[in-house]
Amino acid sequence: MKYYDISALSNYNLEKPFLWLAQKLAGNDDLQLVSQIPLIPPEIHLDPDMLREYELQLIEAASQPLPDDDDDDDL
Repeated sequence: MKYYDISALSNYNLEKPFLWLAQKLAGNDDLQLVSQIPLIPPEIHLDPDMLREYELQLIEAASQPLPDDDDDDDL
């Protein structure tokens, strides 16, 4: 097994042992790791009318009575 100087604090050569192991397991010395694509969350556009509608639905749902039935017979 190869020896690599690594540093977790500065991320120095942190990927080297993993790359070496992946190359040996795959049997391919030309194997390269690719960097992960930064995933940006989609931008959300909030419509004021839609927000009002959601608030009304939330108020309506909160005003509905809860069932009195505590029976778990149907489980």
